[in-house]
Amino acid sequence: MAEAAPAGHWSGPYVAVLSSRLRAQRSYRLSFASELFGSFVVGLAEFAEVWVVFHTVRVLGGLDLDAALLLFGLSNTAFALAQVLFGHLDTLPTLIRLGKLDIYHLRPQPLLLQLITGDISLRRFARATVALAVLGIGLLRNDIDWSASAVALLLLAVVSGTALFAGLFVAAAGCQFFLIDGAELTNSFTYGGSYAATLPASIFPTGLKLLFGFAIPVAFTAYLPTLALLGEPGPALLPSWLGWLTPVAALWAWLLGLALWRAGTRHYQGGGG
Repeated sequence: MAEAAPAGHWSGPYVAVLSSRLRAQRSYRLSFASELFGSFVVGLAEFAEVWVVFHTVRVLGGLDLDAALLLFGLSNTAFALAQVLFGHLDTLPTLIRLGKLDIYHLRPQPLLLQLITGDISLRRFARATVALAVLGIGLLRNDIDWSASAVALLLLAVVSGTALFAGLFVAAAGCQFFLIDGAELTNSFTYGGSYAATLPASIFPTGLKLLFGFAIPVAFTAYLPTLALLGEPGPALLPSWLGWLTPVAALWAWLLGLALWRAGTRHYQGGGG
């Protein structure tokens, strides 16, 4: 449970709302347990897909099963943590359609910060647990030279990858002010980007390499750091040394996200009720 902020502190309202949301999720224990189990099964199903693919083809895009475990662990850990913190922005279309978003505009706090801190879905930690377990196995099964730079690269990949996916959630939310019922379209870039991040980018044609490597740079969350950790050179357009630039890719995702959010909130004229 979130700790109470000092009286009068700017974070007080956010902490109070978040604490109430966390308490509410744990109030109905059977429902909470079933949601945790469901999220855990989703994580296992995603991992099973990768396991089946690499047990069938053995090597895909220059990576074997052991490397694929590292790739999946890094990408899904980053996405799962971002989903825990920012995934509830997916509810924005519902708030807009029902006119409930106008309530947030009445409060003297930034709208985006209210939405980000308004809820955290604890059940999504189960998916993150699966991803972390696979990441641990991948780190053990691969021959990695554990120098100080390798440790720094691993930490950089997890933190920056989480930030990158978070920026994509903000970008998707900003688009909803224009699309309203376009969640399927924006999910193709958030959840679709998460799926693309679990695959070796070397198997993509040039157009998709540019899309997922630079426009929506999910290749920076796991594929490029995986190559760098394993000492592989990387394919054309995506050399492995780019794995050190994951913070730059995360910054680009946030600049894109904030620009779309700003445009969206300026476009929004209210619920009309």
